[in-house]
Amino acid sequence: MKLAEKFEELKNKGEKAFVAFYVGGDPNLEISEKALEVICKHADIVEIGIPFSDPVADGITIQKADVRALSSGMNPLKAFELAKKLNEKFPNTPKVFLTYYNIIFKMGEEEFVKKCKESGIAGIIVPDLPIEEADSLYNYCKKYGVDLIFLVAPTTPDDRLKKILEKCSGFVYVVSVTGITGAREKVAEETKELIKRVKKFSKIPACVGFGISKREHVEEITEIADGAIVGSAIVKIVEKHLDENGQIKDEEKFLKELEEFIRNLKEGTKKKAKVAVKN
Repeated sequence: MKLAEKFEELKNKGEKAFVAFYVGGDPNLEISEKALEVICKHADIVEIGIPFSDPVADGITIQKADVRALSSGMNPLKAFELAKKLNEKFPNTPKVFLTYYNIIFKMGEEEFVKKCKESGIAGIIVPDLPIEEADSLYNYCKKYGVDLIFLVAPTTPDDRLKKILEKCSGFVYVVSVTGITGAREKVAEETKELIKRVKKFSKIPACVGFGISKREHVEEITEIADGAIVGSAIVKIVEKHLDENGQIKDEEKFLKELEEFIRNLKEGTKKKAKVAVKN
C-alpha cells in the first residue's frame, strides 16, 4: 500500500497515523522479524531501520540497536528480504526504510530504489542526505514510485522548508527537537509552530518524530499533526528484555510487552476525529 493511500484511509476513519520504528536485525534477524510482525498488526506505518555503523541522527538507544543488529550479521540485502516477507503478510501496512546515504551510495542509487520497489517498500528516509544533494535519488524514487521522505526541524528556514516540501512525498518527517533521537517528556511549542509552517506551504501529511515515548505524547501530537513516530521507546523494550549475551531472555514476554505498547500508542491516534492545524 502507498503512503498516500494509508493517509487517505485514516482520514476517512477520523484517525491519525501511528508510525513505529524498529531496527531490522535487532537483536537478531529471527527476533526482529517476529517483532516487526507484531508491529505491522497494530501500527499504521512501519519504519524499518537498516543498521549503519555511524548513525549520526540517532541517540544512544538506537545506536546500540544498530550495533546489536550489525553484530548479528544484518545487512541491506537481508533488510530487503525481511521487508518482502513482511509485505507479503501485511500488504496494507506501508513500510518505510530509514537508512544512511552511505548504504545507498555503496549499492548504487538506482539499484537501491529498484530493490525497495521489488520488496514492497513504500518510502525511504535518509537523515544525512541534504536537499541540495538529493536530485539524483529523487529522480530514481519518482521513476520507481517510491516516496522520498525528508526531515525538517524547527531551525529550518522558510525558503529551505519550501524546497524540501517540493521534493518530499509520502509524508514529511517533522523533527520535534533540534538534535538526536531519544525519548523526551513533553512536546515543545516550537514543534507546533513548525507544523503550522509546514501546513502553510504544503498539503503533505506531517508526522512528528524524535522524543515521542508515550500515549500522552501521541495524543498531544496528533491533535495538530497527521501522525506520530515512535522509535527509541520501542527499542528500549528490546533493551529491557536482553540477557547478558545481548539476546532476548523470554521471547513470549518480550513480544507480549511490545504488542501491548504498540496497541496502546495506536489507540492514542483514535481519541477523536482531529483536524490538523491550518494556517
